[in-house]
Amino acid sequence: MATTADIKNGLVMNHNHGLWQVIEFLHVKPGKGAAFVRTKLKNLSTGKVVDHTFNSGVKIEPIRIEVHEYQYIYNDDDNFYFMNLETFEQIPVQSIVINAPEFLKDGLVCKLQFHAAEERVLSCDLPTHVETEITYTEPGIKGDTATNTMKPATTDTGVEIRVPLFINTGDKVKVDTRTKEYVERVKK
Repeated sequence: MATTADIKNGLVMNHNHGLWQVIEFLHVKPGKGAAFVRTKLKNLSTGKVVDHTFNSGVKIEPIRIEVHEYQYIYNDDDNFYFMNLETFEQIPVQSIVINAPEFLKDGLVCKLQFHAAEERVLSCDLPTHVETEITYTEPGIKGDTATNTMKPATTDTGVEIRVPLFINTGDKVKVDTRTKEYVERVKK
């Protein structure tokens, strides 16, 4: 059994009848009173992020997790299917544990977190940036690049994002999967 002194970023623990991952933590030792640990926790089943304070020395129950790279293959009505790159084993993953399922494309390599004891998928993280092609956007006007104005555009995966005015249909762009925002145009 571990204590609050063992808390670190990325630690997964059993807390309040669920699995929570530590996103941020701060050990605080005030001049007066007992020390405590301020944390930001993410619920792995719902994705909800909460702030929680632990008193110093409180027992916590860490969970051992394993991270493996899997390649996205296809999806059906209920699940997304991924293939282990070493064993070629295929596994189904529910969309609720995928951080941005709308950006999945065939062949994309993702990191899957597994609960080591139960061998179940806890989360699926896409790469931070993915390249996607713009399938539709209004044409830009020549010389209209001086301002920071954005326009709507649809990607090849069907996601609508905002892009600068100089982006045209057929251009490839890099998109941040966490914020669903345009990053840059991909050079040809």
